[in-house]
Amino acid sequence: MQLDTSPFVACTPEETVHPGVRLYTVSYYSQDLLVKAALAVPEAYFQEGACLSALLYCRGGIKGVGRVRPERISQMAAFGYVVLAPHYRGNEGGEGRDEFGGADRHDVFAAFELLRNLEKVDKGRISVYGFSRGGVMALFAAMECKGVLSCVVWSGVSDMFLTYEERVDLRRMLRRIIGHPRKQEDAYRDRTPLYRMDEISCPVLIIHGTEDENVGVEHAHKLADALIRAGKPYEKWLAQGASHLFVGEAMEMYTRKMFAWLDAQS
Repeated sequence: MQLDTSPFVACTPEETVHPGVRLYTVSYYSQDLLVKAALAVPEAYFQEGACLSALLYCRGGIKGVGRVRPERISQMAAFGYVVLAPHYRGNEGGEGRDEFGGADRHDVFAAFELLRNLEKVDKGRISVYGFSRGGVMALFAAMECKGVLSCVVWSGVSDMFLTYEERVDLRRMLRRIIGHPRKQEDAYRDRTPLYRMDEISCPVLIIHGTEDENVGVEHAHKLADALIRAGKPYEKWLAQGASHLFVGEAMEMYTRKMFAWLDAQS
């Protein structure tokens, strides 16, 4: 049985990297821009009468830094989820310009609709996941996309002002794309989901390493505090001693725990 490709402009099979998971590169329109995404589909999808949960995966970084790794999304799909990971505009040959949480968030919103239109995806069981800079994208999706079941923010950015302060190495890029936080305060505020927590309509899971040197654990604390003030359900799991990229047993354990949490949402 083949994948239903009707929601996409183009769909190209890629080399498999995990047993029982098929990989594709798909193209779709977002605000009239043709952008690309990676798609990982477990073999269970192709069984008669299948109806699977899905995960909208929001990558971190920009350009070649933090790009979608086929191994990671395949590992996630092996839990029985259809995983769609937008590359964002301006990346991997997609049209437009990556705005680091600006208009490119529409690439995520459009991807959510693609998942809703896949014939064997359970429309009521689509969650969103954001890693690093992708935390911002995931949180905005949890606000803007109607029907998101749950949201996971793993080592995620929640405050773009704080990112400018703590990442001296990124300031040149941030000034080029967004501007200076004092001169272009509105642009930074617009990319900081903390100010809109009252619009979140689903449970949020926060996973963060206490020794994260790329996205400080303060992002997790600020997000949790904002969710408390807004009266929203959340859980915060702090991995003691873990850095930005979890490795080995920590990565496996927290991934399994995360999918158990996702499975338990209703």
